[in-house]
Amino acid sequence: MTDQGQALNAYLAACGIASRRKAADLVRSGRVRVNGLCVVSPGCRVLTEKDRIECGGRPVRPKAAHRYVLLNKPAGYLTTASDERGRKTVMDLVGCKERLFPVGRLDLDTEGLLLLTDDGHMANRLLHPRFGAEKVYEARVRGAVSRDAIGRLKRGVPIGEGMRVAGDARITGVQAGQTFLEIRIHEGKKRQVRRMMEAVGHPVLHLKRVRFAGLTLGNLKTGRWRDLRPEEIRRLRKPA
Repeated sequence: MTDQGQALNAYLAACGIASRRKAADLVRSGRVRVNGLCVVSPGCRVLTEKDRIECGGRPVRPKAAHRYVLLNKPAGYLTTASDERGRKTVMDLVGCKERLFPVGRLDLDTEGLLLLTDDGHMANRLLHPRFGAEKVYEARVRGAVSRDAIGRLKRGVPIGEGMRVAGDARITGVQAGQTFLEIRIHEGKKRQVRRMMEAVGHPVLHLKRVRFAGLTLGNLKTGRWRDLRPEEIRRLRKPA
């Protein structure tokens, strides 16, 4: 090993072992060895063409090809690869032999477009703030949303923990004391859309993501999935 090369957790993610965050957990747990030595620092630099890297006793090598799956997530499923409490996860809906993981998260009660892959490099790129992947949601909220509330969302609202976020919103319909909105954001804070709408006094009653990084659901039914088309993968690989 040297002080050059690639961070160990980044290499594991690029090889499809897990997301970068979970790969870091694997390293800290002592399950990863480099040249026969246990390494517990996720940021340890490795020379991927020279160092012998193992996870759980098995060699780790770059994948020749990756898998990219688009899922129309129903409510009631956790966005995680596994759950220690045995609750339903999005992986229960996808029948792939590859070890996939979700790119970002959708709340338990949020429906819609979710990308799953074994390509850690692309996943981290799409989630990086510099990439600015646009996320578009259809929301049904309580009450009549005013122009002032729309303006506040655009300027930015506090959502707790010292965070302030902004997003574009437009009204698409009004019915029986409820408002239908299309909301566009470029960040990915936990429960961001719900917290934004609570900040302006209009709690979310139903939320569905319909677009992410240029991908759309099309006619994909709730609970179903499909592989990305080659042209969709090429678009995702374009520089930010």
